[in-house]
Amino acid sequence: MNISRLIPRVLLVAVIAGAVLWAAVYRDQFDATSLDRWLVDFSLWAPVVHVLLFAIGTIVFLPGSLFALAGGALFGPVWGAALNLLGATFGASLAFLIARYVAGDWVARKSGGHLKRLVDGVDKEGWRFVAFVRLVPLFPFNLTNYALGLTRISFLPYVTTSFICMAPGAIAFSWLGHAGQGALSGDVSAIRYGLYALGLLAVIGFVPRLIKRMRQGGIAWIETNELQRQMTVGAALTIIDVRGPDEFIGDLGHIPGAVNIPVGDIPNRLIEIKALGDKPVIMACKTDKRSARAAELLRDENFADVRVLRGGMKRWNRHGLQAKGSASET
Repeated sequence: MNISRLIPRVLLVAVIAGAVLWAAVYRDQFDATSLDRWLVDFSLWAPVVHVLLFAIGTIVFLPGSLFALAGGALFGPVWGAALNLLGATFGASLAFLIARYVAGDWVARKSGGHLKRLVDGVDKEGWRFVAFVRLVPLFPFNLTNYALGLTRISFLPYVTTSFICMAPGAIAFSWLGHAGQGALSGDVSAIRYGLYALGLLAVIGFVPRLIKRMRQGGIAWIETNELQRQMTVGAALTIIDVRGPDEFIGDLGHIPGAVNIPVGDIPNRLIEIKALGDKPVIMACKTDKRSARAAELLRDENFADVRVLRGGMKRWNRHGLQAKGSASET
C-alpha cells in the first residue's frame, strides 16, 4: 500500500481508538438525564446537536439506547423517534464508511476461512442480511456497523435498509424515554407510550422466530413413499445423509446409495457434492432438523433442486423401508 494512503488511515484508526477508550473510561458518567439537561442549553440547535451526538456515540461504541431514551424524553415520541432514527442512521453510515476506508482493500485481498464465508454470505443475501441484523436485537449494533463495512455490500442498500429496519427500535426507545419523562413530571397519560414501546419491543423479539419459520416454509420436502418410488424406478438422485459416521451405520442405518457428509462438513465439501452430478439432492438425517439446515446451506450455494426427507430415518424405518447397516437389516 502507498505510504501516502497508509498514514491517513493509521491516524484515523488512532483517533477512533482514542475516542473509544475515552468513552469506555467515562462511560458511567453518561446517562439520559444528564444528556437531556445538557442538550436543553442549545435551545433551537438541540435537535442538530442530538443527531450529531448520537452519530458520534455510535462510532465510539456508546450504547444507542442512551441517546434514544434521551431523544424521546426531550423531543417527544414523534420528533424524538425521527431524530433518533436520523442519528442512528448517520452514525451507522459513518462507521460503515470508516471500516471500508480503513480495511476494505485488505479484506478483499486476504479474506479467507470464516471471514470469507461471512463476506460471501453477505454478498449473496445483500440487503436481506442487513434487514435481519437490524430487526433482530441479538446483534450488537455498534459492532455490526463496522463489520458490514468490511463486506462488499453497496453503501446505498446498506443505508436504506438500515434506515427502514431500525425504525421500530427507534420508535420503541423514543416512546420509552417519553413515558419515563412523563412519569417523572406527573403526566400519567404518557405511560401509554411506555406500554406501546414495550409491545413494540416484544414484537421485535419475535422477529428471529418469524424469520426462522419463513425460511423453513421455503424448504422443499419429499415424503418417504415418494423417495422410495423414485428409487424403485431408477430416478437419478443424490442422497446425502448429514448425520455423523456412527449414526450413519447405527441402529437406524442409512438409505441405500446415500453418501455420508455430516452437516458441519457441508461448507468444506461443496465441490465434492457438485461433482456428484446435476440432479436432485435429497438430504436426510435422524429426523429432519439437521437435514433442513444442510438444505439451506446448499440453497445458499445456488443448488437448484434440494429436498429434505420429511421425518428422516426414523420415519423411513417406521414405514419398514430398506435401510443398509441398520440392526434390522436382513
